[in-house]
Amino acid sequence: MFLSVIRIVFLLACICPSMTYAAIAIQQSRVIFDGDKLSQSLLVINQNPHAPYLVHGWIEDEIGKRVQGPLLILPPIQRIEPGENSQIKIQALTAARLLRQDRETLFYLNLREIPPRVKGGNTLQVALQNRIKVFYRPVGLKNRELASPWHSQLILTRRDNRWQIANPSPYYITLVDAQIHQKGSQIADFTPLMLAPGSSEMLPGNISHYGHAPVFTYLNDYGGRPEVTFKCGKERCNVISNRVPRS
Repeated sequence: MFLSVIRIVFLLACICPSMTYAAIAIQQSRVIFDGDKLSQSLLVINQNPHAPYLVHGWIEDEIGKRVQGPLLILPPIQRIEPGENSQIKIQALTAARLLRQDRETLFYLNLREIPPRVKGGNTLQVALQNRIKVFYRPVGLKNRELASPWHSQLILTRRDNRWQIANPSPYYITLVDAQIHQKGSQIADFTPLMLAPGSSEMLPGNISHYGHAPVFTYLNDYGGRPEVTFKCGKERCNVISNRVPRS
């Protein structure tokens, strides 16, 4: 009997996530928090037309640890009526001035939906959670971003039979796709990755998978997907164009 109960719980855990959907949605997929701002507001939507939901919000640092500053979510808990919109605010404390001013700092915004209590037993409730990136961008970087497109600074360097990609810029760069050349086939081994400022990563697969003019797609500040095209020699590849593909 006890083993049967365990099997039932396991099956529910496997099946129910595919049958549920998030009631609470955030309007944005990422946040750029400019260093000259004291706060920034985001639209939050209750997509359930029948039930109110509580929303619990908090901020985590780049390693996923919950923090009480220098950025806060206000209000930390609120109720959103069925089918209604509301706002949450990311508030900067004075300690934000102590963050590094020569590079971006990464945080995560978390919103957990709390469904209304259902009367009666034999009901499984699943609380889902949204998590998006928040990039704190110091004032000095905000002022120089248009003058020097940082995605064009990416470099591929040969390491044995693989490419190492380096991000010498002070900005986070998220690569989501790769092709062997413009309008070419996707590189099968490639998996999305985020490069921290001044960091480098080894790309999956060997050099031959990327050809002589690989094209990488990245996420910009607005969730768009521009592309950067490289030209490769035997030991190194450099960006030769940075463009937004036509829809």
